[in-house]
Amino acid sequence: MTSMLRIIAGDATEPQAKGAKIVAHVCNDRGGWGKGFVLALSKRWAEPERDYRLWYRGRAGNDFGLGAVRLVRVRPDLQVANMIGQHGTKTGSNGPPIRYEAVERCLTVVAERALAEGASVHMPRIGCGLAGGKWERIEPIIQRTLCGRGVPTTVYDRP
Repeated sequence: MTSMLRIIAGDATEPQAKGAKIVAHVCNDRGGWGKGFVLALSKRWAEPERDYRLWYRGRAGNDFGLGAVRLVRVRPDLQVANMIGQHGTKTGSNGPPIRYEAVERCLTVVAERALAEGASVHMPRIGCGLAGGKWERIEPIIQRTLCGRGVPTTVYDRP
């Protein structure tokens, strides 16, 4: 049972679907929240940023790190998945901050939650902005982890 990946013009903070929804996005592992898609999230809801900052602050005693995910409920029918898929915030000698393996682990967790809750997943082109990732590498991960398991998935391009 597979599901098609829909790519549409729109705003990922306004998911176009009925029923339960998860908005997935990539965060860094350095506690930084202040550029890129997170600004759009924070404009709409305070909870994802607050949860990320608390999670980061308590990292010595929790699972915060590459590949980890926290789902934050912002409405009865909507959760935001803060996915740690980026190492640092700048491109350096180790290349861009994106960590494809971590994104894959995160999306696997998101897929399990989506399937358990009958939710669709919505996202911008994750990992392809500040994280420096390439869509040619991200799209197959989305296809494998979400679409390949039957999770309805929509990617939003800013109009």
